[in-house]
Amino acid sequence: MSTTLSKEDVRAAYNDVRDDTTSTLWAVFKYEGTVLQRNTTGTDYDDFQSQFGDDERAFGFIRITTGDEMSKRSKFALVTWAGPHLSALKRARLSTDKSLLKQVIQNFAVEIMTSERDEIQIDYITDEVKKAGGANYGTGQ
Repeated sequence: MSTTLSKEDVRAAYNDVRDDTTSTLWAVFKYEGTVLQRNTTGTDYDDFQSQFGDDERAFGFIRITTGDEMSKRSKFALVTWAGPHLSALKRARLSTDKSLLKQVIQNFAVEIMTSERDEIQIDYITDEVKKAGGANYGTGQ
């Protein structure tokens, strides 16, 4: 069966993460049967990394604040998670399913495809966003 996207549900979570007036920092999208939908959102980065199981496939959208003492700005990352114990068939379907998700989630600085726990740590994601952003000036404070 082909995957369908719960567009309104995904759009609501996406907009919540992008909204500067909310405290929401991330959203995770998982499968309910063949429907890809919002699983959870949160305000604590430690909770984000605990959302991904070893036998799961999922997507995360996360807000990262970058910049220096002169300028702070929000950047966003799209994370594709393929757990290390995920079946080959489900792993193969991720690219097609990601294209569905990208119909709604269109603005992000970096895209990370991973099955490694180290790559869903906030420090790793922040470093990837900074690399994608180009030059870094100032002290970073």
